[in-house]
Parts: sequence; structure tokens; C-alpha cells
Amino acid sequence: MSEESAIEFPCTFPIKMMGRDTPEFLTTTRDLIESHVGSVDDTAVKTSASSNGNFVSVTITITASSQQQLDDIYREVSAHDDVLMAL
Repeated sequence: MSEESAIEFPCTFPIKMMGRDTPEFLTTTRDLIESHVGSVDDTAVKTSASSNGNFVSVTITITASSQQQLDDIYREVSAHDDVLMAL
């Protein structure tokens, strides 16, 4: 039996990742997402530093093509050592 998604594809979908505020974190998160969706425009990437400046959230908005694609992205992003949390 196949599971149906509550999401209709293709759709615009934000992927938020949190990690330590290092120069490499933005590059790492972007590379992780681009490996699944191709090149991401700079306007699709938003960052926000924590109040103490130790952590940063990066939200990359993509056009998701399937539930499988989202599952694959979250699986890879969540497994990366630099990503503390993915939403």
C-alpha cells in the first residue's frame, strides 16, 4: 500500500536547518540542498543568528517535486554532523 502525502507536488517548500554559526555552515547547508534540487538562487536562502551569536538558522526554500525528494533531503541533512536540527 502506498502512502499518500498531504502535500501536492510540485510545491514551494522551506527547509530550515540550525547549527553553529561558522563560515562553513551556510556553504554546507546549501551544498546539501543543491545536491537534491540543483542550483539554489541567493534569494531563496535566508539566515538568522541566535541572540548570543553562537548558532544560526538557514532556511532554503525549494520547489519540491515529491515526498521522496523531501524524505531524502531530510535524511541527509539530519545525518550531517554540522546540522544540529532540521525542520
